[in-house]
Amino acid sequence: MAQHTRTTPAGTPTDVTQDHVKGGIGESTLRPDGTLKVTGEFAYSSDMWHEDMLWGQTLRSTVAHAEIVSIDTSEALATSGVYAVLTYDDLPAAMKNYGLEIQDTPVLAHGKVRHHGEPVALVAADHPETARRAAAKIKIEYRELPVVTDEASALAPDAPLVHEGRDDHHSGHVPHPNIVHRQPIVRGNVAEARKRADVIVEGEYVFGMQDQAFLGPESGLAVPAEDGGVDLYVATQWLHSDLKQIAPVLGLPEDKVRMTLSGVGGAFGGREDISMQIHACLLALRTGKPVKIVYNRFESFFGHVHRHPAKLHYEHGATKDGKLTHLKARIVLDGGAYASASPAVVGNASSLGAGPYVVDDVEIEAVALYTNNPPCGAMRGFGAVQACFAYEAQMDKLAAKLGMDPVEFRRLNAMEQGTLMPTGQVVDSPAPVAELLRRVKARPLPPERQWETAGEGADVRALPGGLSNTTHGEGVVRGVGYAVGIKNVGFSEGFDDYSTARVVLQVINGEPVAMVHTAMAEVGQGGVTVHAQIARTELGVTQVTIHPADTQVGSAGSTSASRQTYMTGGAVKNTCEAVREKVLEIGRRKNGSYHPAWATAELLLEGGKVVTDGGEVLATLADVLEGEEPIDVELEFRHRPTVPFDLRTGQGDGHVQYTFAAHRAVVEVDTELGLVKVIELATAQDVGKALNPLSVVGQIQGGTTQGLGVAVMEEIIVDPKTAKVRNPSFTDYLIPTILDTPTIPVDVLELADDNAPYGLRGIGEAPTLSSTPAVLAAIRNATGLELNKTPVRPEALTGTL
Repeated sequence: MAQHTRTTPAGTPTDVTQDHVKGGIGESTLRPDGTLKVTGEFAYSSDMWHEDMLWGQTLRSTVAHAEIVSIDTSEALATSGVYAVLTYDDLPAAMKNYGLEIQDTPVLAHGKVRHHGEPVALVAADHPETARRAAAKIKIEYRELPVVTDEASALAPDAPLVHEGRDDHHSGHVPHPNIVHRQPIVRGNVAEARKRADVIVEGEYVFGMQDQAFLGPESGLAVPAEDGGVDLYVATQWLHSDLKQIAPVLGLPEDKVRMTLSGVGGAFGGREDISMQIHACLLALRTGKPVKIVYNRFESFFGHVHRHPAKLHYEHGATKDGKLTHLKARIVLDGGAYASASPAVVGNASSLGAGPYVVDDVEIEAVALYTNNPPCGAMRGFGAVQACFAYEAQMDKLAAKLGMDPVEFRRLNAMEQGTLMPTGQVVDSPAPVAELLRRVKARPLPPERQWETAGEGADVRALPGGLSNTTHGEGVVRGVGYAVGIKNVGFSEGFDDYSTARVVLQVINGEPVAMVHTAMAEVGQGGVTVHAQIARTELGVTQVTIHPADTQVGSAGSTSASRQTYMTGGAVKNTCEAVREKVLEIGRRKNGSYHPAWATAELLLEGGKVVTDGGEVLATLADVLEGEEPIDVELEFRHRPTVPFDLRTGQGDGHVQYTFAAHRAVVEVDTELGLVKVIELATAQDVGKALNPLSVVGQIQGGTTQGLGVAVMEEIIVDPKTAKVRNPSFTDYLIPTILDTPTIPVDVLELADDNAPYGLRGIGEAPTLSSTPAVLAAIRNATGLELNKTPVRPEALTGTL
């Protein structure tokens, strides 16, 4: 690797060492970054600083679809303090686009803009306000074009093409160029099965566009290096994917783009795509100075992808004794102007679109559209969220039509280990769907109308409307609803999904210390905690240092798809096992002649010692490693292979693992004012093995709360006539606060998956699926309204739409 001088800016991540913290896997060890975060001392990417740095600013389009007639940067360039102004014509390499799978996203718009807020020009200046003012001086003349905003306008015979001349690998099998990807799932004979149905229910469902709403805005610092490369410190979810997209458009080999993860203030899928990374690097290389870019909240809404809004049509049939006969569904996802992760989201929505139920005859079609709406891509739940909202509403409709209890109807049709998915894949690990539902139903209900029993000190926060003090209990009714969902874990459909871990074991000041080095993005999920727990468990050491994540070690893949504990945790486990074997080899070489157990016994590393499986101590780790070079091992870990779904039938073993969660929502609704108070969201989830029980509960409660948000308040509003975003702020885009978040009791099952490290299951996404339909079901139960759209707004409850 080329030598270079690396200037480390203030706020750069440092080694995090956990001293004297007991505990391996299965214990709720404390997070090494937890205290720093709650006291405000943690260095996030927006805190990065370099003494001679410039500030970058992006100029974005004010219209959603238009030809760029001209760009005049002269006034901006003449502004005092401005060092550079860049447009498409200034890009240094032949590659001028990027993308996760399809490279259809221009670094800076060329010829036309395809969505509101698309980057058109960049400015670097000596002060952020100077950069902002200079960007405002850039004059762009647009010739507006008709906008494509929905399925009708996208697929009309004379529809404008969002991308002309497509030649990506999906373009050959889609029926229209404005369809990014199409995936059918066909098994059995729906037409024949329909004849056996005693009842049939249909539903049209609309799922709104949700934002990840992470609190830390997109930010990073690019520092030009003496070797002509660049060092980038950035908040992201996938360092090596960023690297593969950044290097080509800079015209640099990958080894000259060195990336280090900075403090990440939340992600939830919104940092899987490129935002400011390339722009900061371009400005740093052009000016020869470090460049920092930090989005404000307004720009953040345009700077990352969102959850796909969806329209879903479902038809289910069932016999009079409650057994499902068939499913026919069509799922239309709005991918916006660029592909991002839309193809994979389509694969998830279709393959998981039947839910955690046994149904033999299935026809599902899922498509993602190109439109001039904001680009959509990865968000927690990744296609399975939208489908769960629809199929769970269908389950309630069927149960009502059959006169059955909605939980018992679900349990009657629940899948279990050995069930065949609609894709033909066998569910070969525990699938305790019926048990999860039983547990949430069996939990005692919270007391009704608690404000009436609270005496004179009644807290209005317990009422719908809360501190707005709009109701005192009149017109308030209770509702209870249930839902359960299924989510895949890890990357699917034949993707070469792997993670890398490097582990170094050495003696420092007479004590064995392990260093774990991965490129895993710690985005708040607690991976750094779990990696240390794994190292302690496998190596028997107390002190574990977590090296900052960077691209000087092999890829850890994305912190998404509920995969990191499975994948990078698996890589740390495997690498530690290899290090352990090297320790034992050294011990046998040094001490084998002194005790026969070195050659014959099962040996373990525990408490800083080499012990037999009978507990006899043979040596301390410090003695074994004394005088030896550090043991340094780097290995890759892969899960079992998957295959792409057949493009005609959707058949194939496309997923690695399935995970399940169930919810019971209890709500109180003021039917006169249309106000909803969620009182409780009880959850049950199978996690396989809880490596850190406290972190597991936190993940489940966090995912549940995000599902609550989209149920009753969260939606990006896009003008259907102009495709402009109407509410790009936390003033108008509402997310749950602590006052909106109910009690979330969690029931954790640990049914091991024999194919996974320690038997664990990915946990982060499953609770996001079923919390939304559970809340909707509870509101329907309270009001008697059908409510087929998220989020539920007051006017939908009062009939004043």
